[in-house]
Amino acid sequence: MLGTIIRFVVSALVLLVVSWFVPGVAVNGFTGALIAALVIALLGWVAESLLGENKSPQSRGIVGFLVAAIVIYAAQFIIPGQLSVSILGALLAALVIGLIDAVVPTVLR
Repeated sequence: MLGTIIRFVVSALVLLVVSWFVPGVAVNGFTGALIAALVIALLGWVAESLLGENKSPQSRGIVGFLVAAIVIYAAQFIIPGQLSVSILGALLAALVIGLIDAVVPTVLR
């Protein structure tokens, strides 16, 4: 349980930092980042369930990258006041988040 909470806080912090540096990504404060991290995690779980584990945002490769970008882009429609992302912003955010996840994994593999 504590690990899950830490994972969401770390994910929210990464999303917040990404919003400061990546054009086309705007998050409404830390609370917005926490809500966005939760929605992105839920959408990622749905995508993983539909596509299988090999196609999840955590997998390495172009399909995982594209799924991550689509999940980030779609999240803004579920929480419109908390997250705003352009298509280019979603692609850049997925790239940056993927690079950060490769260096500092938030999930034990």
